Amino acid sequence: QVQLRESGGGSVQAGDSLRLSCAASGRALGAFAMGWFRQPPGKERGFVAHISVSGATVQYADSVKGRFTISRDNPSGTMFLQMNSLKAEDTATYYCAANEHSQYGGDWQRAYGYWGQGTQVTVSS
Repeated sequence: QVQLRESGGGSVQAGDSLRLSCAASGRALGAFAMGWFRQPPGKERGFVAHISVSGATVQYADSVKGRFTISRDNPSGTMFLQMNSLKAEDTATYYCAANEHSQYGGDWQRAYGYWGQGTQVTVSS
């Protein structure tokens, strides 16, 4: 069992940056591949990025490629999502998730057995 807690969300202007954090407790972060997902208002939750257990392999949704960076610090038990050049369409609730069955995470939500409660990001144009 691992507990995940996101932080760092907020309301910003288009073009601004935010850094989201996901803190793991209960089990070592290094036991999990990790991912970020987001749910815009009135839409389904979708994939944003994932990172392998070691951090060596990452993947991004096309919509955030070149603007967002996923990273992790296993000793501190924290994963990050650096979001630059934010756009109004990035407005969503952002969730971190943990996958204990794969080294690489992936973009399939059902592969992730643990989820945080979400943090809201609002980008005004």
